[in-house]
Amino acid sequence: MSPWWRCKQEKETIVATVYADYTRDRTGLFFGLSGGQLITLVVAGAPALWAFQRQEWAAVVGLVLAWLVVLALVAIPIRGRSATGWLVASAAHLVGMTLRWSRWRSKAATGRGEDLAEPDLPGVVAGISVHDGPPQGPTNTRVAIIQDHPNRLWAATAAITHPGLALADSTERDAQARGLTALLNACARTELISEVLFLVRSVPEDGAERDQWLTRHQPATAPALAKAVNEQLAATLSQASVRTEAFCTIVVPEDRLAKEAKEFGRGVDARARAMAMLMAEVEAQLRTGMRIGTVTWLTSPQLAVAVRTGFAPGDRAGIVDALAARDAGVDVNAEVPWSQTGPSGADLAVRHYSHDAWHSISATLKLPAKGAVLGALAPVLVPTEPGERRSMVVVFPILAQSVADRQTQNAEWSADMAETLRSRAGVKTRAKDQTVIARTRGLDAKLATGNALIRPYAVACVTVPRTLRIAEFGRRLDASIRRAGFAPLRLDLAQDAGFAAANLPLGIGLDRKADQ
Repeated sequence: MSPWWRCKQEKETIVATVYADYTRDRTGLFFGLSGGQLITLVVAGAPALWAFQRQEWAAVVGLVLAWLVVLALVAIPIRGRSATGWLVASAAHLVGMTLRWSRWRSKAATGRGEDLAEPDLPGVVAGISVHDGPPQGPTNTRVAIIQDHPNRLWAATAAITHPGLALADSTERDAQARGLTALLNACARTELISEVLFLVRSVPEDGAERDQWLTRHQPATAPALAKAVNEQLAATLSQASVRTEAFCTIVVPEDRLAKEAKEFGRGVDARARAMAMLMAEVEAQLRTGMRIGTVTWLTSPQLAVAVRTGFAPGDRAGIVDALAARDAGVDVNAEVPWSQTGPSGADLAVRHYSHDAWHSISATLKLPAKGAVLGALAPVLVPTEPGERRSMVVVFPILAQSVADRQTQNAEWSADMAETLRSRAGVKTRAKDQTVIARTRGLDAKLATGNALIRPYAVACVTVPRTLRIAEFGRRLDASIRRAGFAPLRLDLAQDAGFAAANLPLGIGLDRKADQ
C-alpha cells in the first residue's frame, strides 16, 4: 500500500483529502487462495481421489471429512488469522503460561539490578540498547541512538509538536498529505531508512506544571478564598483535560547502516554519525512539508522519561517536580535510570496486558474500502473518562525499490491469473475484486513515476489503572475506532507487542521483514 493522496472534486469544489489508493499485499490466484494454500489443498485431496478411483467408499467419506478439516485450517480466516495461526499462537501461549514465561519481573524488583545504564524491559523490547550519539549543535547535545539487537535495527526518536488538523481546511490537509508523501519518498531515496513511525499519546493531565506555576506566582498573603478557588479550578481542569505527546521515529537496518557507516569509521560512533545525517534530512521534511513546528531529537535521559511514562502514566508528575527542583538549585537526581524505565512486573493475558498498576488493550485498524479522510483517526485518541490514556502509532514500512518492483510484478501476474481462472470457470468477477485488480495494475505506473511502495498499518491502545474494568475500556476503544470509520482487530495473544508498538517511542513494529 502506498500513500498516494488525492482530492475528490464535485462541482469544482474540493470536498476532502482521502487516502484510498491501497491494495492487498497478496492477491489470491484461485478464488482468493494463494499458491501455497492451493498446493496444500490439492495434496490433501489426492488420497480422497485415489480412494474414489478404487471405489473404497468408506475411505472416501473419511478422507473427504479430513480434507474439509484441512480446508478450514488453511483457507478460512478467523479475525485476521488462519485457524492454523490461531492454533500455533494458542499453543505457544499455553506453553508460556504453564512454564511462567508470560510473567516478567524486573531485576530491580528481584534484587538483581546492577548496571543502572542497562535497559531492563520486558517482552519484545528486551533486546533494546541505547547509546549516546556524537555532540551536535552549539549545546553539544548527544542524541540517543536506539539499537534493537534481536531485529538488527537502529532507530532515533524525535518529540514533535503539530498544530493538528481540527481547524485545517481541505487545502491545508491536502498540502500536509503531499508533505507526508514527500517525506516517505525522500526516506525511500536514501536507501537506508526502512520505517517511519508516528506515535501519539493522549495522556490525562496531572496538573504538575499548573501546581508549580501556582507555587511561584501565588503570594503567601493571598486571601484564603482565592487559594481555595485556584485549588478547585486546578482539580477540575486536571480531570477534564488531556495532554498530547507526539513522537517521530526513523528505523534503519543494520546491514544498510553498516555500509554507510564505513565513511565515518567503525563501531557505534560511526553508525551514530550516519544516523545524524539521516535525522537532518528527516527533520527538514517534517518542518517544511508537514508543518511540524518543533522537532527535538531526544537524548538518552529524555527518551528514558518517555519510556517510563509509557509504562506508568502516573509517574510523570513526580518526574516534573524533580526536574523543577533541580532547575531551582536543589540537589536532586531528576533523571530516570534505564534500569528502572520498565515496569516492576508485567503479565500477558489473552486479551489484555498488565504492567505494574495498569492494564492495557491494543487493537489494529483495518483500512476501509471507501478510503479514509486525512485526520479521521482523531476520535481514536479521545479518552472517555478521567484517568484513561489513549495512544496510537502509525507505521510506514518502506520497501526497497527492487523489492517493490518484484512484488508489483507478482501482484499483477496473480491478478491476471485470478481473473482468467474466474472467467474460464464461469464465475463473475465482483465489483470489489475488479477494484482491487485495477488498483494492482496501476501500481506499476505509480512506481515508474518515482513513488515509493509503502505498507502502512496502525495500532491503537487504551491504558487504565487496575482499579477500572479494562474489558469495558477495550470495548470503548473498539467503538472509537468504528466511529472513525475503521474496523478494529483486537491483538489477542499478542497484547504485549501491541502495547510496546503503540506506547513506547523505540521504533517497535509488528511487521518486520528482511526485504524491507
